[in-house]
Order: sequence, then structure tokens, then C-alpha cells
Amino acid sequence: MDIRNVDLNLLVVFDALSRQRSVGRAGEILGLSQPATSAALARLRLIFDDALFVRAGTQMKPTPRALELGPVVHRVVETINHEILQQARFDPARAERSFTLLTPDIGEVAFLPGVLRRLRHEAPLVRLRAIAKPREAAAEALASGDADLAVGFFPDLKKAGFFQQGLFKTSYACIACARVGPGPSRMTQKQYLAARHVVVLPDGREHMLDRYLDTKGWRRHVTLELSHFMSLLALLPGTDLVATVPEDIATVMERHIPIRRIALPFKPPVIEVQQFWHRRMQNDPGHRWLRGLFHEVNRREANAGMPL
Repeated sequence: MDIRNVDLNLLVVFDALSRQRSVGRAGEILGLSQPATSAALARLRLIFDDALFVRAGTQMKPTPRALELGPVVHRVVETINHEILQQARFDPARAERSFTLLTPDIGEVAFLPGVLRRLRHEAPLVRLRAIAKPREAAAEALASGDADLAVGFFPDLKKAGFFQQGLFKTSYACIACARVGPGPSRMTQKQYLAARHVVVLPDGREHMLDRYLDTKGWRRHVTLELSHFMSLLALLPGTDLVATVPEDIATVMERHIPIRRIALPFKPPVIEVQQFWHRRMQNDPGHRWLRGLFHEVNRREANAGMPL
């Protein structure tokens, strides 16, 4: 017997006959007419080369072959009903699942603290893993499953095959060590370009700010290039270096080291922070829960600061 030649609906009829021992009652619970149920039984007899159910008084008595098949067929029908055809569900309180987040170190600092507090109470067994990749590798990471969700500034992901959801818009702040001299509260364009800058380029990425300055033909005096924003915590104190960083980084650094903000001599570009995912994950219940959590925790109204 080849399963490709078997109508699996016939197994449902067999299971109903096995439990009801009546063609009429089996048809009723399946929504079939008695002739249709009888026709299904006839097909079953041909497939198994056995009478299967034989009339004895008011009942259809199972043959030894039917008694042997009954428990097995019932398990198959139950498995199809409850494990294959049921809508997939995700219970965060019980789920033991790992999600990989694609974000630079600024994202780890800005997005994860609030999410982790929620996980502790709502999904204690869910694990998060944060990774960073060059911007051009983000699409492949999401498409291949190496990452589940990308959160941050990823303009290359605004294309077919990916979904996106806005979290907030932010901009840049110029900061310096508060303990080195009085320092200006604002700079002219000439002073800004001549200052000793430390520039952070995570994964070698060019910032929107760099592109903006290039369009103006302005070149900063760059003393130091870094790969991680958090390195500024150790490198800014005690120096005359200035750094122009996303507002979130400035807010985080104010919590750890004494810094002063310097008004920029130009209006900096706006950074649109979003979360992105591949279309193959669009209907996954666990993924829907994950991105819903990130959106709920990290979305902000216009001009709202970073959550504590």
C-alpha cells in the first residue's frame, strides 16, 4: 500500500466507526450522510483488504484487523487535529526559546534593559542573544535565520522581503568631558571642525552625520576612531576630545561619567530607529510576541527621552 494513494479523510471515517460502531452515528459526528459514510467504508475495505466492520445486530462489530488498527489510527487522527492543524501558539510564560537580535552596541544599551525587565516577569525562560554585523550583512542574517530581529538604523533593509516598524526618531548630540576646563556651551562651525574629535564607526559603518558633513564639504579633525560607543566611557574623561553621538548614547553616558553637551553649529540629521524582520517570520507566534514586546518597550513619542 502506498500512502500517496490513500485519502487521509478515510482514516477519520475509520476512527469514527471504530468509536461509534454505527455507520449512522459515525456519519452524524462527521457531518456526512449515511450513503457517504457507507461509501467511505467500502473504500476502506478495499484498501485494507478486510471487512473491518461487520453488522451484528444493531452494531458494526470490528474485525481483528480493525481492532489492531483502531488505536494506531486514532493516534494519527489526534496528531493531525491537535499538532498539525491547530493554530500555532506561543506562551511566553512557559516558552523556552532563544531569539537573536541584530543591533550595534548602542542598541544593546538603549533597547535591552527595558526588555530584560519585562522578560524576567513575563517570559523567564526566554533567552536573548545580541549580535552586530556590518550593515550589508543584515539582510542575509535575517533571511538565513542567523538573526530574528534587527533593531536600529538599517536603511539597507527597506526593500522587498522585509517588514519594518518604526520605534522613534532621534538625532545627534555633541559631548565632552565636563571636568576639563569650563569649555564652550556652543561652537561655531570653525571651532567644531577644528576640535579634536573621537568618532565611533560600529562595524565600520559610516554614520548619517558623516554623509551630512560630506554634502557640506566639511571635514572634522578626527583624532581617534573607535568601533564601540561604550569605549567613550573610558576615553572621554580627562581629555579635551569631543564626540558627536546619537542622543541615546549621550543620555547613557550622562548616567556614568560627567559630561557636558555642546550645541552644534548646524541642525543634525534625524535618525529613524526601526525594527526589521524577514517575511518568513511574519506569522510566527513567538516572533510576533517578540517584536510586539520590543515595540511596546522602546517606542517613543516625538521628543520623548530614552526610558530609564
